[in-house]
Amino acid sequence: MSNNNITLPKAPKDLCFSELDFVQENFDVDTFLQDHRKNGKLETMRDDLGMYLKLLRSAMIDLINRDYTDFVNLSSNLIGLDNAINDLQTPLGQLKEEVMQVRQALDDEITAISGNLNDNLKIRERKQSLHSLQHVYKSLRKLSSILCMKTFMENPTKIDVLEQAAIELNQLKFHMSRCKSDISVDQEKETIELENLYVTCLNELFLACIHEKNSSLTIRCLRIYLTLDKITNAEELVRHELVRPLIYNVVNEDNLQTDPLGLQSIYHRLLNILNVELKQLLDITLHPERMSVKGFNFLVNSFWVEIEEKIEQYIKSIFAPGDPVLFHKRYTATLEFLTKLEIECITPEILAALRNHPQYKNFLKKWNLPVYFQIRFQEIAGTIEAVLAEPISPDSVKANLISLTQKEFSLHATDVVWDNLLRIWTDDIYLYQLFHRFWKLSLQISSRYQTWCQSAMKQIWPVINKTNNSNDSERSTRVNFLVYLYIDIEKLINALPSFLQMVQSKIKDETVTISKLLEDSLGETSNSLSNLLPLVTKEIVNELSEQCVTYLKQVSDIPRLFRRTKRDVPTKPCPYVKSAMIPLTNFYTEYNKIIPESIILWLELTLSSLTESYLLFVTDVLTFVQKTEESLRRLKKIRDKSTEILPSEPQGTSDDEKIRIQLKVDVNSYTNMVKDLNISTDNIHHLQELIDAVEAAVKK
Repeated sequence: MSNNNITLPKAPKDLCFSELDFVQENFDVDTFLQDHRKNGKLETMRDDLGMYLKLLRSAMIDLINRDYTDFVNLSSNLIGLDNAINDLQTPLGQLKEEVMQVRQALDDEITAISGNLNDNLKIRERKQSLHSLQHVYKSLRKLSSILCMKTFMENPTKIDVLEQAAIELNQLKFHMSRCKSDISVDQEKETIELENLYVTCLNELFLACIHEKNSSLTIRCLRIYLTLDKITNAEELVRHELVRPLIYNVVNEDNLQTDPLGLQSIYHRLLNILNVELKQLLDITLHPERMSVKGFNFLVNSFWVEIEEKIEQYIKSIFAPGDPVLFHKRYTATLEFLTKLEIECITPEILAALRNHPQYKNFLKKWNLPVYFQIRFQEIAGTIEAVLAEPISPDSVKANLISLTQKEFSLHATDVVWDNLLRIWTDDIYLYQLFHRFWKLSLQISSRYQTWCQSAMKQIWPVINKTNNSNDSERSTRVNFLVYLYIDIEKLINALPSFLQMVQSKIKDETVTISKLLEDSLGETSNSLSNLLPLVTKEIVNELSEQCVTYLKQVSDIPRLFRRTKRDVPTKPCPYVKSAMIPLTNFYTEYNKIIPESIILWLELTLSSLTESYLLFVTDVLTFVQKTEESLRRLKKIRDKSTEILPSEPQGTSDDEKIRIQLKVDVNSYTNMVKDLNISTDNIHHLQELIDAVEAAVKK
């Protein structure tokens, strides 16, 4: 009973417990005492329990008084119920006995009727067996007379005799199936002998019709096979007596090794057998729209089965993948042969029978494509890795500056990577069964090239001998290598769409899903390559900046040139300005006509970085000059005071002014050289700030 159905009288509030404590499912006396002992002493708890017991007794008495009438009525209504039940027992027992008697009578009748029916069935079966036995005797005598060798050989129309005998043979087998218990051993033996004799005669006539190319008689023979349910016998006969002798001298190791075309020649001769020797038979059995005999599959069960067995028996060396070139040639020749064989399957049912044939599936499994791919993988990956593993040097550059404007790549590494990407999908390597593996290899090669590009940018360029002719435009330097790398990456990115089209053309059953997956995966490769371009640009800018900033540091020597030297007011820029711009000028002259857009971008970034450094150097010089000037002025004032000489007006241009003028001349020359590079000064960061700094210094 749930707690919700129990209604207890409410305990007074001054008690140390609640009435709900007694209806808990996990109520325990010890726990109850332990919990409420904190609220009072044991004597108090005893008095409270006694008080609540009185409440419970009062509540019980009220409940009895309230429901007393119902209790009395319930007991009075049950008086005499046992007598009524006893009165019903007797008639119910009699009724049960009568039902059991009727049921027994029905069961007896059913058993008797079933026995009579079984007896009648046995009699009818016995009559039928005896009737069939009579027909067996008649059919045996008639079939013996028909197949009498003398009668059969002398009959000019043997096919008529065979058709008549086929009818009798079918009847004989039918009636024998209905009287098996009455057939003697001699009759069974005679029947088997007659059937074998009949099949022998039919086989001989069938083969003769095929050799004579008599279509009408061939069709009648096939119909006899179909009538006797001996389709398998006909297919085995064609396989052993017709196909096997024809291919005996075709499928062998000598033809495979000596024939210039090898396996391809063997397949060609096999197809010739199919199209010449078996053409009439296949035309009769394969074309449903003609007058043909359905149910036969000589193409699969006679021709293909025998060929596959002989290939596996005599030229199983074709499955060896050790020589990938020879393996690819033989495998593609096999696929071409199987394709032509499938074309001969006119109906979808025959095509399905060929593809689902166990020997067809096992034949395809014998070609170890994973091993072939692994060999190709090692060849291609090994070639690429051998080039990418070489340290970066001038020899890494494959072509000259002219190659930048052509489709060919400038670096050996890029050229090898691209050539091998194309090589994967050439007809003498690619197999459509390995499409997913070759596509994965293509993506791996692209990823490996990206890794090489990143490492190439970090490698230290070998030291160049200063005695060499560094002005040679074709000489590889680190800047030249980075330029070639940048252009090669751009060319590779631009070539990827055509590469994707070439790959898609290799797919036999391209779907929207496959096309989308190829585009997405190659798109990720293209994005990864594009992300390399800013990194190469940064390296080019850093390399150019390092070559120039060394000369700009000489600006700190200007104060030493004019301090206490009594030089004239400067009108020409210092040599360091021209020296700092020579690397950029040479870079511009060398590449501007070839890749003008990229050159402008790189020079703008380089000049912005260079100008920022130049501004820092000039600011430091101006600050130093100003501090020196103030120090000298204070010393002069102190000296004049000590000697009581009035300060005199400065005569001519001071050394500090000459320094500032020289800085302005240098900056103006620097600005003019920037303009000579056809670069807008507005795009050079910090240049205007540099100009303003030297002009403000001169005006002081």
